[in-house]
Amino acid sequence: MLTLVTGGSGSGKSAFAEDRVLSFGDARRIYIATMHPFDEESHKRIERHQKMRAGKGFETVECYTGLKNVKLPAGCVVLLECISEVTKGIENLLGQAAHVVIVTNEIFSDAVVFDGDMDSYLEYLGKINQAAAQRADEVVEVVYGIPVFHKSTDACSNLCK
Repeated sequence: MLTLVTGGSGSGKSAFAEDRVLSFGDARRIYIATMHPFDEESHKRIERHQKMRAGKGFETVECYTGLKNVKLPAGCVVLLECISEVTKGIENLLGQAAHVVIVTNEIFSDAVVFDGDMDSYLEYLGKINQAAAQRADEVVEVVYGIPVFHKSTDACSNLCK
């Protein structure tokens, strides 16, 4: 099963995604980190996310590129945090894991206008998000810590009421 979790920066999407992974019960939990730490802010974000996951049984795999080559233990549950490095990699993960939960940013709701390379990147990421949402069994947008289900399975609908 594939769950796509989106929302703005600071919306609570990562916390929701972790809780979603925990809701799948006892399984080996793999956290795949795709963000390369490149400045002080990224190191702080990574440290904050590590503290959030502490004690929840996650094994961390750092994978900045080459997601399509990741090997996973059978039946595991995966949390992929940030979708920027994706499409063939998603299929690879789904072929090995029982459940995959992906976190991505809602990039078009902040009314900021970009140009040049950033505009091209956002357009590409938007297409990736659309493809992932089409493939996903569940699509959840987290707004101020509240999950809004745009697409869901019956099991999740019952779980989240």
